[in-house]
Amino acid sequence: MTGHDWAGLIVTVLVFVGLAVAFWWALRPSKRKELEEQKYKVLDDD
Repeated sequence: MTGHDWAGLIVTVLVFVGLAVAFWWALRPSKRKELEEQKYKVLDDD
């Protein structure tokens, strides 16, 4: 594998791990109440 291949592999893995952490952080059970409160916020702002 060339240097470009390794760089692409590392970037891909870092992006995947970053997205996985962001999804886990945003959707953890302790934030469920906050997410439920904001679910219809756009529709309630009349």
